[in-house]
Amino acid sequence: MNEDKALYPPVDPVVTGIKGLCPRCGQGKLFDGLLKVRPACSSCELDYGFADSGDGPVVFVILIVGFVVVGAALWMEINVNPPLWLHFLLWIPLAVILSLALTRMLKGVLINLQYRNNARPGEIDRG
Repeated sequence: MNEDKALYPPVDPVVTGIKGLCPRCGQGKLFDGLLKVRPACSSCELDYGFADSGDGPVVFVILIVGFVVVGAALWMEINVNPPLWLHFLLWIPLAVILSLALTRMLKGVLINLQYRNNARPGEIDRG
């Protein structure tokens, strides 16, 4: 992460994070599969060893998706009053799909912001 960045123009961390692209070059893929981070960029060979998004994206996903799905389900229950099986058929797949898509996007944005701001784990300086 301490390499010379002069050869790479600055990229927008939010846009590249949402698209799942490399935080340095903006061209290589960040993810290997749905949520697994690649070991390195295939384009500029940036080592993704610094990338640790932790539980941050998941907390936001739980809050956002929960608000949307529960709000929509309550609205539908009050206005339409469908049977219980229809609630299960609608809201469980919607919650799963929204959660996976939003987790991938927020994880990408957080990793790109870590790179942009040169974020590191906290250390105690006793010197």
